[in-house]
Amino acid sequence: MSGKAWVFGEAVNTDVMAPGLYFKSSMEEMATHCMEALDPAFAKRVQPGDVVVAGESFGVGSAREQAALAFKHHQVAAILAPSFGRIFYRNALNFGVPVLRFPAYAEVQAGDELSVDPIAGSVINHTQNKHYLVDPIPDYLMDMVNAGGLMPWLKQRLAAGEIV
Repeated sequence: MSGKAWVFGEAVNTDVMAPGLYFKSSMEEMATHCMEALDPAFAKRVQPGDVVVAGESFGVGSAREQAALAFKHHQVAAILAPSFGRIFYRNALNFGVPVLRFPAYAEVQAGDELSVDPIAGSVINHTQNKHYLVDPIPDYLMDMVNAGGLMPWLKQRLAAGEIV
């Protein structure tokens, strides 16, 4: 997974990721407003494979699943932060968005080119020529992420007769 870094601060609330004003709209419409209160250009310019990097407590606030879905809609490759709101963290994984605890977030600058390997627990900042090791996402969770999230993973396992 490689892409440009989008850098945000601490305690980014799920209300900023999925503004409540757009809850009655489609996910496509809501995603066009993702992070606009912090960076109005984000939803217009983020590219598939880009990486979101943020400070402590990314995803605090309400338990809205649309927050994680907005990043999935934009095909964000991974989200890196030293800590996450608990429900956001699980929602992101459940929708197939890798989230990694990344203590060195303050060293990354907006626009840096990053490569993330969530299985190896590796983050490479190609712009700054730095390599970081982080706790990897366990294989069983990466199987779910790679399947597209919890529901597609369950459907695959049901179809294969692995669960009843």
